[in-house]
Amino acid sequence: MPLSSRRTRTARALRLAGALAALVVLVSAGIVVAVREGPAAGLMPERSWGPWTDGGIEGWSTHVRVNTWGDAAQADIHFGKAEDIFLRAYGKTARVTSMMQTTVFTLTPDGRLTAHRVSAP
Repeated sequence: MPLSSRRTRTARALRLAGALAALVVLVSAGIVVAVREGPAAGLMPERSWGPWTDGGIEGWSTHVRVNTWGDAAQADIHFGKAEDIFLRAYGKTARVTSMMQTTVFTLTPDGRLTAHRVSAP
């Protein structure tokens, strides 16, 4: 087998290995971003979540926890037994309006929960 043919095969194999390595790095980076900040933040292990903190806002009882690994927070909000709301702020702010008292809740990924009542027209 001629020497130039072996060199061509080796060069081709090295280019293929380099392209494959670059693809693995890009896919891995995409997975890390999706899990830490994107819609897959809910797939993070339970141990990555901090403790639930209890509080109250606008007459509602609230429970909020923040993920220690990524940019994510969760809030469990109750108005007695009448209404339950669960918010997930995975990488971006989440908002929801309650049915009972027309209260708008906003949860940021850093765990800040705010509420304001919408006045009737």
